[in-house]
Amino acid sequence: MTEVEIDKENKNIARQYKELLRISYRFLSDDDKKLIRLAFDTAVNAHKAQRRKSGEAYIFHPIAVAKIVASEIGLDATSIVAALLHDVVEDTLFTLEEIERMFGKTVAKIVDGLTKISSLKKDKDVSLQAENFRKMLLTLNDDVRVIIIKIADRLHNMQTMDSMQPDKQVKIASETLYIYAPLAHRIGLYSIKTELEDLALKYTEPEVYTDILNKIRESKEEQDAYIHDFTKVIKDSLDQEHLQYEIKGRPKSIFSIRKKMQAQNITFDEVFDKFAVRIIYKSDLANEKFLAWKIYSIVTDHFRPNPIRLRDWISSPKSTGYEALHITVMGPKGRWVEVQIRSERMNELAEKGYAAHYKYKHGEEQEEKNMEEWLNRLQEALENSETNAVDFVEQFKLNLYAKEIFVFTPQGDLKSLPKGSTPLDFAFSIHTEIGLHTRGARVNNKLVPLSHELKNGDQIEIITSENAKPNANWLDYATTARARAKIKNSLKDEKKEIAEEGKAILARKLKSQKLSFNESIINELVVYFKLKTSLDLFYRVGSGKIDNVKLKEFTSSRSNAFVSYIKSKIKKPSIAEDLDKEEFSSKYDQLVFGPDEEVLDYKLANCCNPIPGDNVFGFITVSEGIKVHKKDCPNAIQFQSNYAYRIIKAKWIDSSQQDFKAVIKLTGIDNLGLVSEITREISNSMNVNMRSINFESSAGIFTGKITLIVKNNSILNILIAHLKKINGIDQVSRE
Repeated sequence: MTEVEIDKENKNIARQYKELLRISYRFLSDDDKKLIRLAFDTAVNAHKAQRRKSGEAYIFHPIAVAKIVASEIGLDATSIVAALLHDVVEDTLFTLEEIERMFGKTVAKIVDGLTKISSLKKDKDVSLQAENFRKMLLTLNDDVRVIIIKIADRLHNMQTMDSMQPDKQVKIASETLYIYAPLAHRIGLYSIKTELEDLALKYTEPEVYTDILNKIRESKEEQDAYIHDFTKVIKDSLDQEHLQYEIKGRPKSIFSIRKKMQAQNITFDEVFDKFAVRIIYKSDLANEKFLAWKIYSIVTDHFRPNPIRLRDWISSPKSTGYEALHITVMGPKGRWVEVQIRSERMNELAEKGYAAHYKYKHGEEQEEKNMEEWLNRLQEALENSETNAVDFVEQFKLNLYAKEIFVFTPQGDLKSLPKGSTPLDFAFSIHTEIGLHTRGARVNNKLVPLSHELKNGDQIEIITSENAKPNANWLDYATTARARAKIKNSLKDEKKEIAEEGKAILARKLKSQKLSFNESIINELVVYFKLKTSLDLFYRVGSGKIDNVKLKEFTSSRSNAFVSYIKSKIKKPSIAEDLDKEEFSSKYDQLVFGPDEEVLDYKLANCCNPIPGDNVFGFITVSEGIKVHKKDCPNAIQFQSNYAYRIIKAKWIDSSQQDFKAVIKLTGIDNLGLVSEITREISNSMNVNMRSINFESSAGIFTGKITLIVKNNSILNILIAHLKKINGIDQVSRE
């Protein structure tokens, strides 16, 4: 670089540092500023020889992460210092001891946690594994700021990925959707979660992302005009009450629009709630709730509310700490509009999650309690070593996105649970011992089965007994990860106890039949009774499922085993058997991939040598395209854990029978000649045959169901698009 370029870069670094100070200036003491300056100088010195893939000086990255931590999350000076230093120990000659001596134990602990997370990625071509995700979450125990800074680090990396190779972009974006976006959601960092999802979509489905982005830009002027018309109606009423407020139109994220289009099988134009109106008002803590309902009253004076779409998260905040009042009203031009009512405090908590609780000391005790409860629940899940790592991640995400219900204990305390929870889930959420000794439950003073689904506002009393213990049926009743993990552990402990007794019983019974109790005999018994492990065998003996009669049958079968073996060796396969094998192989002669059953290029894996008719899956390799493995391949579990996003569904088919059945449903206004127009459209479509058709009409509205035979999904989607254009049809969807 020339001196002019170096000078220009140094000025830019200084400008970025000043910007960081400006963002965080309002809550920094003089000591804080000195510490941040020392961290900045240390980071500049440590990274002076490093450059990013884009060619810019590496120091821009830690400054950018610190700015995200300060502005979008609003963390304290300690976090800003740790963000500036987050790569120093991992990438440079600085040691953790030096960091602790210069910046104190807390900063060193956070930097150490961040270094541990980075070291989990041992292979540059391997995505962060599910097991590594579990280990990463363990750092929450040290300091939640470790994870928050890591999320900020990931956000900046996603913002600056353009200079990376396409395969790396897809890998990092997939990992972001799999791990970091759900984690940001759970910690309450909604703005960051939304940006991570949008950026991930930009690299995983670039064409879809660009298409939706362009359409949002095209419709922005129209949306701005609509929001202006909507807010103009209520502003005068709000002003008359002398309220200090701000009204914003918040566009829906690209990712959520894409999700809705997929879920409802609709086009961009058919997504009506592409934005929400947010009213943010000034208030002291004492009047927050009163003013929220006052604004609600003003809005509903002008626009008719949808009563089933009222969400009161002020009286009962979400477990993530989110507080707001959400209402859906009928706006101008007959369009539903979501209105979110928040105080400035609620808005900051919503945008910045638990991190913002550092600022609002008046609510610190309750907020810290909420955070502590969540961390405790998470820690219990992490410590459950019996749970498969992939299952753990899926359970974590499932509980994460589940809608919440609020229920009461007999003493009137409020508890939040995922929607669909049962009394067993409630019992285990109170205490493990209560859950393990549940005998029954009363909901609103009425006895209910343990499978009863709880509703908002229910009051639950758990009936316990010292003699009560979990049974296998409980797994059908429990829905939360915590309850299911505790039940599984209890059942395994009980199984081990019964198996110990069974082992002793089996040794005695074999001795009475003059058989040795050794590993060879045990393996024979496992195979004979079609079991998986010796533990299963001992358990069945202990529980009486394998009795004396069955063991004698085993002994007599052994005496004939040698004769059977010789016969099987000299017996020639019949012509019929040969024909069956040939017919099977020739019948399933083609592999298809994905939900649309596409024909793609592939190679058969050498590790498991799949043949036509085997249950298989496709694995997308970096350099050799799709490799096909058997589902019981020794490497299958490793692939699913480490590279879930690279696995593609695959199956063998008969290429001579490549037509597929599809059922479509139609609704609309019953017009004369509509049915003949629909059938004509189908008849005109190439490669589509109609198998059956059924229409019903009631009060001028028709519903129809048509069974079609099509070649592939693309042809079906084109047909659905054409049917939607017929005058009178309201909706067309696949069953």
